[in-house]
Amino acid sequence: MNKLLIAIAFTFLNLYSFGQNQVSVKVLDSTTSSGLSGVSVVLKNKTLSITDSLGVAKFQLPNGQFTLTLSSVGFVTKKMIVNVPEQLTYNIQISPDESALEEVTIISSSRNNQRIENSPLKVEVLGREEMEEENTIKPANIASILGDVSGVQIQQSSAVSGNANVRIQGLDGRYTQILRDGLPLFDGFSGGFGILSIPPLDLKQVELIKGSASTLYGGGAIGGLVNIISRKPNFHQEGTLTLNRSTLNESNVNVFLSNRNKSIGYTFFGGYMHQKAMDVNKDGFSDLPYTKSWVAHGRIFIYPTDKTTITVGFTENRDQRNGGDMVVLNNKPNALNQFFENNTTNRHTGELFFEQQLGNKKKIEFKGSLSSFDRTIFTSTHNFKGNQLNYYSELSLLVPYKTNNLVAGINVVGDQFTKKPSDYIPLNNYSNNTLGFFIQHTWTIKENTTFEAGMRQDFHNRYGNFFLPRAAIFHRMNEHWATRWGVGAGYKTPNPLAPQTTDFSIQNIQPMPTTITGEHSLGYNAEINYKTNWGKGNEVFINHAFFLTSINNPIIATTQTSGNIIFSNASKPLVSQGLDTYIRAVLSGWELYVGYTYTIAKRTYLLQNQFMPLTPKNRMAFTIVKELEKQHIRFGLEGSYSGYQYRQDATKTTGYLFAAALVEKKLNNHVSVVLNGENLLDFRQSRKEALYSGSISNPVFNPLWAPIDGRVINLAVRMKL
Repeated sequence: MNKLLIAIAFTFLNLYSFGQNQVSVKVLDSTTSSGLSGVSVVLKNKTLSITDSLGVAKFQLPNGQFTLTLSSVGFVTKKMIVNVPEQLTYNIQISPDESALEEVTIISSSRNNQRIENSPLKVEVLGREEMEEENTIKPANIASILGDVSGVQIQQSSAVSGNANVRIQGLDGRYTQILRDGLPLFDGFSGGFGILSIPPLDLKQVELIKGSASTLYGGGAIGGLVNIISRKPNFHQEGTLTLNRSTLNESNVNVFLSNRNKSIGYTFFGGYMHQKAMDVNKDGFSDLPYTKSWVAHGRIFIYPTDKTTITVGFTENRDQRNGGDMVVLNNKPNALNQFFENNTTNRHTGELFFEQQLGNKKKIEFKGSLSSFDRTIFTSTHNFKGNQLNYYSELSLLVPYKTNNLVAGINVVGDQFTKKPSDYIPLNNYSNNTLGFFIQHTWTIKENTTFEAGMRQDFHNRYGNFFLPRAAIFHRMNEHWATRWGVGAGYKTPNPLAPQTTDFSIQNIQPMPTTITGEHSLGYNAEINYKTNWGKGNEVFINHAFFLTSINNPIIATTQTSGNIIFSNASKPLVSQGLDTYIRAVLSGWELYVGYTYTIAKRTYLLQNQFMPLTPKNRMAFTIVKELEKQHIRFGLEGSYSGYQYRQDATKTTGYLFAAALVEKKLNNHVSVVLNGENLLDFRQSRKEALYSGSISNPVFNPLWAPIDGRVINLAVRMKL
């Protein structure tokens, strides 16, 4: 009897085994027809599989008919019926959910067309919606919106000119690389006013990488990278006109136009900004310089075949900024009131892109740019004119194969600084030229695990060779939890005109010593993510990350008693470490964002006071947005808190809260009116301390750690043309 029971059991087991069938489902994006990774395939609340990098999920099912649920953040959940064993292979499309929290975003900065939520490279994206909103808040540039992201600090470096730079994870602005569509934009002499000359209306999205990205993009991206992605034309006419006016006498006019057909397309942006000089704290000096700026950016897109795209573009930017003594700015100088600083910049940039699809998703791409930057600095004591010529070219190849992606390329980058006839400065003409090779391999080990490794070899004409390895891994534990780890090397070559926390007078900057060497860095990040959704449109995404960056041979600037600025390598590293947490959520139609960054940045080469000046240890930011569809009204509230910071003399600043609010009313399908208020609590550094020391004739301006322009209200009208 026992033998009979065992035989029957084995018979049923074999029947069940033969009843199992391998089913393959390929999930495609309905808008691009490309495979979607990270899509969960669920049967009766049990996850059978998650699609790989090609959008394919494989799993076992017995004979019968089953209803499967396909879900992914940013897409509409879809059900499908499978009949087994009659059909074992399925192709199905799912559509993006426009109301979802996270856009289904393909990130350019990873170089391999990955979706943002599955990339081993940590990338945060400010999308089209944020760009359009910022266009009605700060039409002239994207500095404000970058400062709303956790871990990112916009540091104003001059009270006279209003210049500013981007600091990431506690590191100085010279460690942040700024790109546009993968092309380097601003560094050295041409970095002046760089981030202040990029209007948001011209952009599709902004991609931020926190931590070293030098393996992908070369020197300079030690602290992080900002890659600005331009808009492309669609098969219908697009046009937007924005008019803006603020209580601080700023006026803006921005226009964007685009269209395309099968063989050709175009985009065009034109913007004008005018700002009157304003002395907000009534100390006799401008807190906002007189500014007159205009920018034009046009591109022609040529499509010789369905697989070929050629893009040619040109950008022209002119900027004039006059700051200083208000008496002088009102054209009434006298023996006492003489101080002023006038900055005039002209930037001309040409760009070329060529992209060829080779089949099987292979792609070859060439990109190149040539930029000329002229700047005149005219003060009460000195007059200087200079030019920086920048060039960049890159050839790369993308080869996807099954569960692998390989990207390899070569690039040449250089700049040339030239003095023009003007007053004497110690700096001589100089140039930098770098030849680089890079390769990156992305391997989807399983449906839910992706490993990425890359390396770069750069050859610099003055500072030698730099080898930059990098490795990262992304693992999705289930449909809710995921983790990401990464480590990478970086470098920065010496440049006397690299952005600093405080702008130095160019006549005081000394040449780099012949013994100075490049800075080398090693950084890591580790993070865990949680996401969930329920009900109708309710979603939560939580990211918690740890970071550390150590920079060896850091270059430090020292001010001598004579006022001269000299540079040297420190013997011990500069270390920045901490944690960065943010939450994005949609709850009953309310869009929420809360971010917190804890940063400890130390100059270990000092015996005491090792803190990094003007770096808040604690920083928090939040945003709340709600749209009332029936009333055609959208309103939002945002704020940030910056904790105390150390001044250079080891004294502490106070912490402060920054608050802003916005109301948008759509009058019809074409016209919107936006009323926005910034710094509603009117916190100003000048309320806590004087902004300068010395005399009216010879002021010495203190480093800036808080806003100085005070409360501002602006009214904008946006019209769809």
